[in-house]
Amino acid sequence: MTDRAWLALGRIPGLGPIRQRALLERFGAADRCFQTGAGALQDLGLQAAQIAALQKAPEDVLTPADRRWLESPDTDLCRWTDGDYPPLLRHISDPPLLLYLRGQRACLNQAMLAIVGSRSPTASGVATAEAFARNLGEAGLIISSGLALGIDAAAHRGALNSGTVAVLGTGADLIYPRNHLQLARQIAGQGLILSEQPPDTGPRSGLFPRRNRIISGLSLGVLVVEAAEGSGSLITARLAMEQGREVFAIPGSIHSPLSRGPHRLIRDGAKLVESAEDVLSELGPLYAVLRDGQAMAPAADWQPEDPAQARVWAAMDFDPLAPEQIANRCGLTLTELSAILLDMELQGYLAACPGGRFCRLPPAS
Repeated sequence: MTDRAWLALGRIPGLGPIRQRALLERFGAADRCFQTGAGALQDLGLQAAQIAALQKAPEDVLTPADRRWLESPDTDLCRWTDGDYPPLLRHISDPPLLLYLRGQRACLNQAMLAIVGSRSPTASGVATAEAFARNLGEAGLIISSGLALGIDAAAHRGALNSGTVAVLGTGADLIYPRNHLQLARQIAGQGLILSEQPPDTGPRSGLFPRRNRIISGLSLGVLVVEAAEGSGSLITARLAMEQGREVFAIPGSIHSPLSRGPHRLIRDGAKLVESAEDVLSELGPLYAVLRDGQAMAPAADWQPEDPAQARVWAAMDFDPLAPEQIANRCGLTLTELSAILLDMELQGYLAACPGGRFCRLPPAS
C-alpha cells in the first residue's frame, strides 16, 4: 500500500513538492493523505480537484503506467523519508519527494559530479567530455548528466565502466531522445536512471529546466564543457551556484560560440579547469568523505572546532528538530544553517529525519 500511495500522491493534479511535503507533515504518511476529511485538506489551501482526488483510495488514482511500474522487477522508488535519500539533494530548496529509479540504487549515495554542455558540440568537445568523465570516474566519482544529445551523452559514455547517473526530464520508463535507448540500457545495467516525473510522462519543454536542478542537486559540482549563450547547461550551472555547489568550466577558443558559456561562467566565479586533477583538488574533503565512507558516529565528548558548527551542535539533541527551530536556537539564518547542516550530516554527526528535520547521531560506543 505504501508504494501505491506514494505513486498516487504524484498523480494529484498540480500538486508540487511543497504541497506534497505539507500533506506528509500534516498526516504523517503517504497513505494517510487519502480518504481524509475535506476540511483538513482545505486548510492546506488545496484546490477542489486536488481534494476530490485525495478523497479516493490510492488504487483508484493510479494509472496503468503506475501499475506497470509497480509490477516490474527492475524498477524502484526512493522516497523523501527513505534513509538512503541523497543527502545533497535533500538540501536544495525544492527537493523531489519521490524518485523513480531504474538500475543500481547504490549510486544514489556515492560522490557525484555533473558534466553538461552543448547538444551540438564540436568533435573536440565530445572527446574532452568523454576523457574527463572517464578520468573522474576512475578517481571514484559517479558522473551525472541529463542523457541529452551531445556533451551529456559523451559524459555518460565516458563513465559507463565506473558508474553514471542519467536524470531524465521524462518519466523513467520513457527515453528521450529515442536514439539513446541503447545507451540508456547500458546506464541502467551499470549505473542508474532516475526521474521525478511519473511513468509515461513524455517530453515537455518545462520539465527539462526542473530536471536540471536535480542534476546539480545530486552532485558536488557541475563541469561545463561547451555551451553557447542561453544554453540549458548554463541553467544547470546557475542552479549549482545557488545550491552552493562548485562550478567548473573548460575554456575554449575566443572565436567559438561554444566557448562563450564557459567563459561567462569563469568571469562569474566558476573555476577554470584543464584536467581532472583540477576538479578533484577543488572538491576537497567533501569528496573524500563520500568517496571513502569516512563519516562515523561522533565520540561522546566530540565538540566541533568550527564556531558555527559548535553553536548548531549545542542547539540540538537526539529528538528531531526543524531547521527553523535550530536557526532560532543558535541565531543563524536559514541560508547559513543549511550549509552547516549539510556539512555535519555528510561528516556523520547529524542525521536527516522525515519531514525535513535533523537530530544528533548517538555517540560511538
